[in-house]
Amino acid sequence: QVQLVESGGGLVQAGGSLRLSCAASGRTFSMYAMGWFRQAPGKEREFVAAITWSGDTYQSDSVKGRFTISRDNAKNMVYLQMNSLKLEDTAVYFCAIDTYYRGTYAWTGGYDYWGQGTQVTVSS
Repeated sequence: QVQLVESGGGLVQAGGSLRLSCAASGRTFSMYAMGWFRQAPGKEREFVAAITWSGDTYQSDSVKGRFTISRDNAKNMVYLQMNSLKLEDTAVYFCAIDTYYRGTYAWTGGYDYWGQGTQVTVSS
């Protein structure tokens, strides 16, 4: 049984930083791509960043240059370092596992397992 548990969310002022963590268990984690998505109230879940098994990274245009995704395969962890946070970054953040590539890392349907999410709130 695959399990993903996010942590590290919270309340932060605009311009501040947070580091999200995602702990994975139940699979050979290092073989798969991992992604971070977010969902704001009343909006669809959107792609934030992804990292392949080999360490290649992808980010959405809205977070490029501010957010960094990384992974530690030995610890079965994936991280999202978020800097220069903006009000519009407020959302629930989810990590997910992509067990086989479907042509894009930005599609929610391409991920097979999801965590329960962690709330990030950016205040002015």
